[in-house]
Amino acid sequence: MAAANRPTPIEAGSKDAKAKDAALTAAVAQIEREFGAGSVMKLGSDTVMDVETIPTGALTLDLALGVGGVPTGRIVEIFGPESSGKTTLVYHIIAQCQARGGICAFVDAEHSMDPVYARRIGVDTDELLISQPDYGEQALEIVDILTRSGAVDLVAVDSVAALTPRVELEGQMGEVQVGLQARLMSQALRKLAGNLNRAKTVCLFTNQIREKIGVSFGSPETQPGGRALKFYSSQRLDLRRIETLKEGTEAVGNRVRVKVVKNKVAAPFRQAEFDVEYGVGISNESCLLDLGVENGVVTKSGSFFSYGETRLGQGRNNSKHFLADNPEMADEIEAKIYAALGVEQTNGGSARTANPAPEKPSPTEVEAAAAAATPPAAEEPQAA
Repeated sequence: MAAANRPTPIEAGSKDAKAKDAALTAAVAQIEREFGAGSVMKLGSDTVMDVETIPTGALTLDLALGVGGVPTGRIVEIFGPESSGKTTLVYHIIAQCQARGGICAFVDAEHSMDPVYARRIGVDTDELLISQPDYGEQALEIVDILTRSGAVDLVAVDSVAALTPRVELEGQMGEVQVGLQARLMSQALRKLAGNLNRAKTVCLFTNQIREKIGVSFGSPETQPGGRALKFYSSQRLDLRRIETLKEGTEAVGNRVRVKVVKNKVAAPFRQAEFDVEYGVGISNESCLLDLGVENGVVTKSGSFFSYGETRLGQGRNNSKHFLADNPEMADEIEAKIYAALGVEQTNGGSARTANPAPEKPSPTEVEAAAAAATPPAAEEPQAA
């Protein structure tokens, strides 16, 4: 008789599952009461959005990154040798962010920003926030304050190698200070990572390269600032100058190859190439020609480039100038390239085709939402 009343294994498992669901619901409710809505959620929930990105200004690089640009709320490291286009790429990302209505800040630790060159690339220097800090701690504290404000969409630091700890500045020339910059970066990135994600702010770090002494096998190259930035970065871009562009005998630019050595939001180890013209910046028209020829959108016969029945020009330079003077045709070629690749053209397009980013709520709206989400406190009984 007792065996007849005993629950079957299926019934017992069903009761255990219901008890677990109830316990999980209660735990999630308690976490949201204490830490706010969205503190914990299921990955398949509608609340978890796709990765939002800011285009880089180079179509080939946007495609190599896999998501159409640099992801918001993440840390991105851009490193390479001197004159490889690191700061130029940062200027282009800033210009793309501003074109979409974003607010950007530039922390110039190297004290070498060229506002004239930035304006030529498309940066609105009148609206750009700029800081030239005296030492590394000050620079990273400024980045943290701007991030916690929630009002800045992009912060760029140029460069990690120039973030000199205050102790080192106050010391003597030649005095050995072991690991100060690495400890500084490790502590700062621990604080910044969560704040950047909550504020949906992109943080770009440019970095230089150094040589390891006594390395016989493998690459002797390394980057200043320790290993923390390598771990915290969602994307790491290695820029290399591979060719000098010439018109006749005069050098007019560089051909740059970018290798995505780390990518947490798409497949890594992809490569992209584009032209960087002196005084102008990245030529997106060169990207259109390269991708157009690869995907059959643009035809090349000898030194002539054609799009349908339209002759773009003889040689790359003339064809690039033609596309720059005809942006409607450039947009049409870009759309056909996306269609040929089977990639949806969303916010990964150029500034001409980018959709405006959603506006961030004002601090007043954030406070009002937080007040509405907070349960009212129980009223104390009035004294008789």
